[in-house]
Amino acid sequence: MKFRKFGKLDWQVSALGFGAMRLPTIGEDHSKVDEPEAIKMIRYAIDHGVNYVDTAYPYHGGNGEVVVGKALAEGYRERVRLATKMPTWLINSKEDMDKVFNEQLKRLQTDYVDFYLLHALDKDRWVKMKNLNVFDWAEKMISEDRIKYLGFSFHDEFNVFKEIVEGYDKWTLCQIQYNYENENVQAGTRGLKYAANKGLAVVIMEPLLGGVLANPPLAVKKIWDEAGKNPVEMALLWLWDKPEVSVVLSGMSTMEQVKQNIEFASKSGIGILTEEDFRLIAKVREKYRELRPIPCTKCGYCMPCPNGVDIPRNIEIYNNGVAYDAIEMSKMHYKFMPQEKRASACIGCRACEEKCPQKIKISEWMRRINAELAG
Repeated sequence: MKFRKFGKLDWQVSALGFGAMRLPTIGEDHSKVDEPEAIKMIRYAIDHGVNYVDTAYPYHGGNGEVVVGKALAEGYRERVRLATKMPTWLINSKEDMDKVFNEQLKRLQTDYVDFYLLHALDKDRWVKMKNLNVFDWAEKMISEDRIKYLGFSFHDEFNVFKEIVEGYDKWTLCQIQYNYENENVQAGTRGLKYAANKGLAVVIMEPLLGGVLANPPLAVKKIWDEAGKNPVEMALLWLWDKPEVSVVLSGMSTMEQVKQNIEFASKSGIGILTEEDFRLIAKVREKYRELRPIPCTKCGYCMPCPNGVDIPRNIEIYNNGVAYDAIEMSKMHYKFMPQEKRASACIGCRACEEKCPQKIKISEWMRRINAELAG
């Protein structure tokens, strides 16, 4: 296993972290974790050098933390740094903070967590957490050695990310969605560099974009095959090539994935990709762009919509579902959009079409997007 700098801490983190969001399950019920197999996988990873384990309150319907706690018994807890997260959407008081955190410690069978993250911060949740004085509560937990370090995970735009990083001077780490297809999405490359320059450790989630980059459509698979490259290995190496990346989380569901990712991590390093590698990844990225049916450039000229529709986001969700051959993923993302911003709210006024430089028939696409993603 290779190890990397973790922000300002005097500690080296394994290049690969174990993300406990996609543990093996029994049947179709995501909450029914195959505990013996999951425990075996987590312990195998630790035995082979992984020293960062990440979970959260809602993973596997609450059972994710339970399984991680069992996996870290029998001496494994002392061999890792453990991260879990506060479900910010469920917190409305300091009493809620105490109740949830105590429940998490019980699930995890531990007296403390190394890294406690405010989960899935966006603009609204950031304001909510500040209004609830979450930092007073967190610093009390830190003073009692129940939390070692505080961080946050993030899903919003770069400007919000910057505001959050600047909004508290004792952050130790942040967790962002990042991969070669998401350089300009959410925090993106700007956020990665900004946080690292501030001394924060940067933890990467969704390195394979929910697994879709590991199973590319035929047109993309052909590019990888002709180059003799593994798409998973290249996606991970692209991240590990960057000095600002502290640890890459992988939500592994099989022992085969664990073993494979540990092997890839052993080859990792900063600056190891060649110019040929970067050209190959650029070619793959361009092919994904070609596969997107709506020629949107995200210029934003169509906004604001008179009826409140988030036109670029609807198009992005649909385009990605087609390009990645992952329409079910797009249906999920569409479901989680505020209803008033979905394509279904389009009234066909066509004000946006007059402004679109690409001459996209947006109102027609909004009807199609809703028809295909709302089902």
